[in-house]
Amino acid sequence: MDLKRVVVTGIGAITPIGKTVQDFWNGLQSGESGCDFVHQFDISKFKTRFACEVKDFDPTNYLDRKEARKLDRYAQFALIASDEAVKDAGITADNVDHDRVGVIFASGIGGLITFQEEVTNFALGDGTPRFNPFFIPKMILDIAAGHISMRYGFRGPNFAVVSACASSTNAIIDAFDNIRIGKADIIVTGGSEAVISAAGVGGFNAMKALSERNDDPKTASRPFDKERDGFVMGEGAGVLILESLEHALARGAKIYCEVAGGGATADAHHITAPHPEGLGAKNVMAAALKDAAMKPEDIDYINVHGTSTPLGDVAEVKAIMNIFGAHAYNLNISSTKSMTGHCLGAAGALEALSCILAVTKNIIPPTINHFVDDPELDPKLNFTFNKAQHKTVNAALSNTFGFGGHNASVILKKYSA
Repeated sequence: MDLKRVVVTGIGAITPIGKTVQDFWNGLQSGESGCDFVHQFDISKFKTRFACEVKDFDPTNYLDRKEARKLDRYAQFALIASDEAVKDAGITADNVDHDRVGVIFASGIGGLITFQEEVTNFALGDGTPRFNPFFIPKMILDIAAGHISMRYGFRGPNFAVVSACASSTNAIIDAFDNIRIGKADIIVTGGSEAVISAAGVGGFNAMKALSERNDDPKTASRPFDKERDGFVMGEGAGVLILESLEHALARGAKIYCEVAGGGATADAHHITAPHPEGLGAKNVMAAALKDAAMKPEDIDYINVHGTSTPLGDVAEVKAIMNIFGAHAYNLNISSTKSMTGHCLGAAGALEALSCILAVTKNIIPPTINHFVDDPELDPKLNFTFNKAQHKTVNAALSNTFGFGGHNASVILKKYSA
């Protein structure tokens, strides 16, 4: 089978550092921290009292009031970012075959806010089962993909992907695979998450996964810093329009970059901790390079998983050194989670967008909040600390790893005819 080439023709985002792609990119370049004290609920009794929220968000600025009420916050984000991406790609009712346009979309957790509200209301009542009729359709993981397809009438492949924090990278890879084997011409893909709630923060606090740096939230997400103490929760959505090259050329679409390849592996080690030597991470980067028919020396930039956890950051660097060897010292490495926080099931999509923009703009976004070198990490590696760097980026690799040992990597490269 001759595999089709796949390109990116549209992008959309709503994030803690900007509610459009341009604002998101401006925030990344300037090293903006999206972290602050939580405003969505009373967090005063929690161990962690901060997160990277989407600021000043009113869904009725984007959606009809009646429609917004039927959607969980995560699905609202998904529709808003999808609208930006579809418009950016120039997709109209007349220039695509709707039977050949699909939606493969991800979330790590889905409608947790809706679930919490409905179960709390029931628990505080008299036992009479009074539930909102939209409870289940607002909560379920696949509903974002469903709403996107219904909004535009896209009738191609449509499903949701969940693999914890690797979810939206897996969705991108699934979309890439469906297009290159000819099952669709275009797929709207990416991920969305909105779980900054009592259940979300409380649950992650109970696992001791979150930073508790309440005295200085702006700098709490500090990947690769010796004093990192856990990740910072984020929320938002990232959307990519993937399209076969021949279809994009036929309709005169602009092309951001090409999707070169992707890989997926498992640690098979622990429910939350990474393999200490980064075995799954090493294998997934090797798989992505093999799928792309590329050598380690072809990669210029890695947007790492880099969550700011003591174990995870070290294991990922070990994996990078294992795969890239001496070339690791020529790479730029950065964790944009230092700015956006960890957006869980949306993280992979937002970090793929960071790679796409790095490839198209030749600018590496920084890893902010670095203060103290970690002696476990090689100081000769370029972690792009605290300031963006200009560099020709021909190819970028994005890593995402999820609870359960799920690993996914995708490679984006400059488009060349």
